[in-house]
Amino acid sequence: MPLWKWVLLLVAGLLLSMLLYGFSGLGYSVTGWQGWILSGSIASGMLGLYALFVRWFERHWPQDLLMRKFIPQTVLGLVIGFLFFVFVAGVLMLVGVYRIDGYHADWNALGDAFFWFLLVAAGEEIIFRGVLFKWIDERFGFWWAIGVSGLLFGLVHWINPGGTLWASIAIAIEAGVLLGAAYKWSGTLWLPIGIHWAWNFTQGNIFGFAVSGNGAGESLIQATVEGPAWLTGGAFGAEASVISVIAGVLLSLSFLKDRFR
Repeated sequence: MPLWKWVLLLVAGLLLSMLLYGFSGLGYSVTGWQGWILSGSIASGMLGLYALFVRWFERHWPQDLLMRKFIPQTVLGLVIGFLFFVFVAGVLMLVGVYRIDGYHADWNALGDAFFWFLLVAAGEEIIFRGVLFKWIDERFGFWWAIGVSGLLFGLVHWINPGGTLWASIAIAIEAGVLLGAAYKWSGTLWLPIGIHWAWNFTQGNIFGFAVSGNGAGESLIQATVEGPAWLTGGAFGAEASVISVIAGVLLSLSFLKDRFR
């Protein structure tokens, strides 16, 4: 493919992806089971339009959305994302900066958040892995793809409430690299969507941290977080904790180990 055509398709893909991601706000406007159905439908619609875009311009259906891998890869991603923040919260508890004060379960509100974060995960993974990572990888190779997509993923989080240079770097390393590595390792969007989905929900709505500087709403656990920002993540949330960065690097290496042989 000529470079000009590659650039044109990359820009078109990013613009389409951001437009689709804009529809995710519709899912936040409806609560309860109707909102859950709406969120699931919007997420399915975004993925379907992404598939049609790939089919139109690349003359084949996207291999990263194979339905036979949908359930196993999504479930694996959900488990990884959940355990990631179980580990982070556990370490923060052990070092004394995270203290559980009580529990409260508003299941409707938790359901709303769960499906809202599905929209966030699907939209952002289409943009950063399905379009940006994949097409840079195909043109310039894996390391350029993981570096550029990870860096940009971190930079867009800098504008979030509580965003700092360090928080942006942390997101780029622990999430941008991890999700890119998971995408390449699995060959599907299902795995990074699952990780991203459970990552946000577990961090915000189970353990009660801010999610990328935003309040997550209802949380299963009410907790007190006190300590230096480099350890707790401060106002940005546990994603900006050095513990999350270390955990993200180790998990990324587990996906990338074959590339260092």
